[in-house]
Amino acid sequence: MTTAPAGKSSKNDLKPDANTDLEAEIARLREDVARLSEQLARTGEHTLTTAKRAASEGAEQLRVKGEAAVNAVKSNASDLERQVTDAVHEKPLTSLAIAAGVGFFLALLSRR
Repeated sequence: MTTAPAGKSSKNDLKPDANTDLEAEIARLREDVARLSEQLARTGEHTLTTAKRAASEGAEQLRVKGEAAVNAVKSNASDLERQVTDAVHEKPLTSLAIAAGVGFFLALLSRR
């Protein structure tokens, strides 16, 4: 009969409880991987929800700032219009001369 050399074991030499321990360890590892997968999925959903909320809040802030900027531009335009109207009423001849000068200058530019 041949025997396995010393220091080496054959498949038949494994103890039955070693196989059971190995199978139990594999089962625990599978459970751990499943739990980790679930946690990652939940974290991904949470991150996505958080990102959506942050984007929504950012868009709302931009909308509010945009409306404020538009209102500021409208206010400035109204002020400028009022100032020009007041200046024309106060000095109509000067305003007419300035308008004629600007028109002449634009005509010269458009010819070139």
